Amino acid sequence: MKPHLLLFALPALLLAADRPKTVLYGAAYYHEYQPYDRLDKDIALMKQAGITVVRVGESTWTSWEPRDGDFQYAWMDRIVDAMHTAGIKVIMGTPTYSIPPWMYKKHPEMLVFHYGVAPPMSNPWYGTYPDHVAGGAYGPRQNMDLTNPDYRRYSERVIRKIAERYAKHPAVIGWQIDNETAPNGLPLPNVQKAFLERVKEKFGTTRRMNDAWGLVYWGQLVDSWDDFPARDGILNPGYKLEWERFQQSIVTEFLGWQARIVREYARPDQFVTQDFVGGVRTNVDQWAISRDLDVASTNIYHTSQDKLDGVAIAMGGDLARSLKQQYYYVTETNAQGIGWDSRGQFPPYDGQLRLSAWAHVASGASMVEYWHWHSLHYGQETYWRGLLGHDLEPNRVYREAMKIGEEFKRVGSRVADLSKDVKVAVLFSNDSFHGLSYMPVSDAVNYATVMQQMYSALFNLNVEADFVTPTTTDLSRYKVLIVPPLYVASDETLERISKFVDNGGHVVMAFKSGYTNEYDTVRWQRAPGPLRKAAGFSYQEFSSLAHPVNLKPDRYQLGANNQASAWAEFLMPETAETLASYDHPFFGRFPALTRNKFGKGTLTYEGTAITAELQQAVIRDVIERAGLAGSDQRAPEGVRIRHGRNPRGSAIHFYLNFSPAAKSVSYAYGNGSELLSGKPAVRGAALTLAPWDVMVVEENR
Repeated sequence: MKPHLLLFALPALLLAADRPKTVLYGAAYYHEYQPYDRLDKDIALMKQAGITVVRVGESTWTSWEPRDGDFQYAWMDRIVDAMHTAGIKVIMGTPTYSIPPWMYKKHPEMLVFHYGVAPPMSNPWYGTYPDHVAGGAYGPRQNMDLTNPDYRRYSERVIRKIAERYAKHPAVIGWQIDNETAPNGLPLPNVQKAFLERVKEKFGTTRRMNDAWGLVYWGQLVDSWDDFPARDGILNPGYKLEWERFQQSIVTEFLGWQARIVREYARPDQFVTQDFVGGVRTNVDQWAISRDLDVASTNIYHTSQDKLDGVAIAMGGDLARSLKQQYYYVTETNAQGIGWDSRGQFPPYDGQLRLSAWAHVASGASMVEYWHWHSLHYGQETYWRGLLGHDLEPNRVYREAMKIGEEFKRVGSRVADLSKDVKVAVLFSNDSFHGLSYMPVSDAVNYATVMQQMYSALFNLNVEADFVTPTTTDLSRYKVLIVPPLYVASDETLERISKFVDNGGHVVMAFKSGYTNEYDTVRWQRAPGPLRKAAGFSYQEFSSLAHPVNLKPDRYQLGANNQASAWAEFLMPETAETLASYDHPFFGRFPALTRNKFGKGTLTYEGTAITAELQQAVIRDVIERAGLAGSDQRAPEGVRIRHGRNPRGSAIHFYLNFSPAAKSVSYAYGNGSELLSGKPAVRGAALTLAPWDVMVVEENR
């Protein structure tokens, strides 16, 4: 991904004290990057395209402060004033993700890595990006030590200067703190020292730490805190997991610190946000960070052309919506082709820009912004193309953006600030991602692949989902819980899942769940530990699978797709029903899939890695058992259906055709109006979607 007005007379599109009144539509705008002065022309084109908001300021610290302590504002004053005159709102960014050369010259120790070489692309649809290389060198962005006191001092100074100047400007509706912030993961001396203090606070004594992490192994018991080893070379899973948690907390603290500074100046009607890298991130704690935000924002990039299927838009949106259980903002998404070079340039087909914009809204977004307004003529992101190409003239994509802008202007107030009554949740465990990466079961199967497979099954079945975490205490609003490999989990988390089942919930759970505790230490109880009663089985052995193994019976009539691979747990049913076993002379005595009735609910367990087709069939089965299946699950292939309710109380239904062929779907909800065409929508009548088309129905109240 991209190394990516209460006080005034004019009416506002958004008041932070209220809720979004319409869908904001915009782009990141960097007039300072333009090859010549064209501010007036850009604004005229924005107005013509229906742009209502721009994001500015976060990418050019040197424009704000070209020399130490010499702050320049005239260049931004002109931009913000012109936007205000044009009626375009502004989100102001803090420029802390790339430091000026003069700062590096004074404090070279701030920088902690540089980039290597981007690896070859194994798949032409997915760009590759260079890895971090230890050793700070000037040039990349976000290669600073976020804890460095000099970096913090300079950052605070520039944040305060900008916030003080622009908090009162009527065009500014919100603040973006930093940009796609992530930890560097390096054991710098000051970071290592802070980590030791965290470990001391958590465990109190070296003995408790030794016991939790099993440091008796290889004779690595720590007798005194003075002997605590540095991160370099550590193999112990418990230590590594705590280090990952600490790295995440650095980002949480840094962004919370920025938010507090900005709020000293921000008006009550201005929001504070941060643009997360899109999707489910494993290097930051998005839930913890979001507690310091008024609204979560996300940068969702996705495949296009023949590979546009909507799953990345939906997954990134569902995650962002779940962070605060409310609307979210898309601060960056595809305009044309993307990438750090010319490889993998796939601009959207006709209709795909519009379909993608509406797909964001269908997941609950109340703002869609492109990165960015115009394509750059220099720099690493020369080929991360904006709405305008390198010739800076209106083009095919711009003309489609005009249509989106017109639609948002006309019906945006009907689809902003949607609420969703979602009955399915995906339990995301950052700890399990890391814990399983330390002890992988396969080069091809891991936490992320299984989670993606499970989510994609829901998406393909037109089942909307929230994301929850192991610390989510109230699961009562959900009927189904989807659990990717919950490798690292406390007893409390596993007992909470068992209680969910006992109270009538239905769980689909992947292999390896419950195997280690919250310290990434294997439980001494027989697997799956505290889940045993709810799961209805136990196991003592497991095996890698060198080759895929067929399953029997073919319960869902999948033929060659009725297969297991990579991993097999030797499940011994106690109260669980066997759904499928291995078609193998040895493994055949063990179930591969089980279902157990426990209390009022069921727990379906996958003791192996299964195919995407089988995963979808298993989840469909559970969705039906939970009483959640309906007409949406009978929609034609490629048609995705999402729902919401607007603040007026009207039900909204989105029909999205991620297909190059026309599709017809029976409308199964209350009579209403198709908002984009203005035509009536009658229950039972057919809705005909053109290729890459979208329809939005609002039920009559």
